[in-house]
Amino acid sequence: MDSMTPTVPARQRAGTPNILSIAGSDPSGGAGIQADLKSIAACGGYGMAALTALTAQNTRGVLAVHTPPAEFLTHQLDALTADVRIDAVKIGMLPDAATIAAVSAWLRANPCPAVVLDPVMVASSGDRLTEDDAVAALRTLLPVAAVITPNLPELAVLLGEDTATTWDAALDQARRLAAEHGTLVLAKGGHLPEGDGAGGCPDALVGPDGVVLELSGERVETANTHGTGCSFSSALATLYARHGDWAGALQLAKRWLTGALRAADDLTVGGGRGPVHHLGQLWSGESLPDPRAELDHWWELIGQLRADIDDVWFVRQLADGTLDRADFEHYLAQDSIYLTTYSKALARAAQLAPTLDEQEFWANSAHECLAVEMELHQSRLADGGNPTADAISPETRSYLNHLLAATATGSYAQIAAAVLPCYWLYQDIGTRLAAAHHPDHPYADWLGMYSSPEFDAATRRAIDITQRAARQATEDEREAMLDAFLESARQEMAFFAQRRTAAAELKLGV
Repeated sequence: MDSMTPTVPARQRAGTPNILSIAGSDPSGGAGIQADLKSIAACGGYGMAALTALTAQNTRGVLAVHTPPAEFLTHQLDALTADVRIDAVKIGMLPDAATIAAVSAWLRANPCPAVVLDPVMVASSGDRLTEDDAVAALRTLLPVAAVITPNLPELAVLLGEDTATTWDAALDQARRLAAEHGTLVLAKGGHLPEGDGAGGCPDALVGPDGVVLELSGERVETANTHGTGCSFSSALATLYARHGDWAGALQLAKRWLTGALRAADDLTVGGGRGPVHHLGQLWSGESLPDPRAELDHWWELIGQLRADIDDVWFVRQLADGTLDRADFEHYLAQDSIYLTTYSKALARAAQLAPTLDEQEFWANSAHECLAVEMELHQSRLADGGNPTADAISPETRSYLNHLLAATATGSYAQIAAAVLPCYWLYQDIGTRLAAAHHPDHPYADWLGMYSSPEFDAATRRAIDITQRAARQATEDEREAMLDAFLESARQEMAFFAQRRTAAAELKLGV
C-alpha cells in the first residue's frame, strides 16, 4: 500500500453508517449478535460484529455459554479498526472481567462518540449470562458509554439496590446512575407491573440533571419479546449515527421496536419466548425509520410558527372576544373563497386515494367543507354581503395558488400533506380557545365547530392517513410531503395575520 492510498475506502466516507456490535451470539436468532445485525439493517445501518461469547440457546432457554479468550476479541476489534470507519458501537453481553477489560482498553485507544452500552446480565428466559466478578468490572466501563440501556433489574444491580417497582423510582435510579458516571441512561418501563401509575410502557432518556425526554407507549400484548433489549439498543445506536440526536433517535427507535413487537406474532420461531419481528415493518412496505416520516416531528418543526399564530392580532382578539365584527366578517369572506378551492383539493385526494376507506374520508370531507363550514360562514356574512372572487386578498390568493399547485402536480401523499394544516392547526387553535370561553362568547359558534368531537375525529383521521403515507413514501416523496406541509402551515399563519383594506371593505360592503 503506498502513502497515497486512503486508510478508509472512499465508498465508506458517506451514506450508510457502519455500526459495530460487540456482543454474544444467539443461534436461535432472536437476541445477541443476530438480533443486533437485524436491528441495525432494519434501521438503516451496515452491521458488523465482534463476538464476545458463544451461547447454546433457543427460545426456551440457555443451555451453555462458551467464552473465547479475551485476546481473540481484541484481534477482532483491531482488525476492524485497521480497515473500517466505525460510526457507532453497541455493546451487549460481556461474560467476564477479562472480556470487559479488553473492550475497555480498545475503546479508550479508539474513542467513539456514539457508544451504547446494554449491560446484558440475564436472558429473557431468566438464565444468568454474566459471571459475578464481571458486574464490578462492568461498572468501570460505564463512563465510556454515551448511553446506558439497562432493564430495571440490571439498573438495580448496577446501583447495588432493589429493583424499582414504580416509574418514579426507576427514573430516580436512572438519574443517579447517570450522575455517577456522567452519561445518559435509558430508563425502560417494560418490566414494570401494569397499573403502577406510569401507564402503558414508558421509556425515558435521563441525564445527570434529570429527564431529557420521556415517551409514553403502548404495552404490546405478545409473549414474543426475546431479544427486546438487544434490539432496542442496536436501533438506538444506528439511528443516532444516522441523525445525530439522542432524543430523536430514541423516538424513532421506540416506534420501530413497538412495530417489531406488534408484528412478532406473525413469526413462528420455537415453542418458548419467540423473537420480535425485526423486519416486519420493512416487509409490510414501510420505509426505514426517519424523522421526516414522523408527523410528531412535523408538528415540532412548526412549534415556533404555532406560537406565533397565537400572538397574531386576529387570534388574540378572537380569543378574548374583542375582535371587531367587521374584521371577523372579512376573515370569513376570505375563508369562504378559500374553502371553495380547498374542497377541490380534498376531492382530488379522494380521486387518488388508494383505498375505499380513504376515498370516502376525503370525499365526505370535501362535502362537509362546503355544506357545513360554508353554511356557518354564510350565516355570519348575511349582513355583510356575499364574498366574490374580485374581493380576494393577496394572502388568500397566495394560499390558493399553493393548494392549486399541489393539486395539479403533487402525488396523493403530497396533497394529503398540503391539506393537513387546515385540519390540525384549526383543531389545535379551536380546542384551546373554546376551552377558555363560555357559550356567550361572541364567536362561540365558530369556535365550537373547530373544537367539536366530529372535527377532532376528522383531524385525527387526516393525521393517521398522512402518517401512513409518509412512512410508505420514498425519500424524495417524503421530502416533498414535508415541504408541502410546512408551506401550508406558513400560509395559514399569513392567512390569520391578514388585515382589511379599504378596497376590501368597499367590495364586501363592510
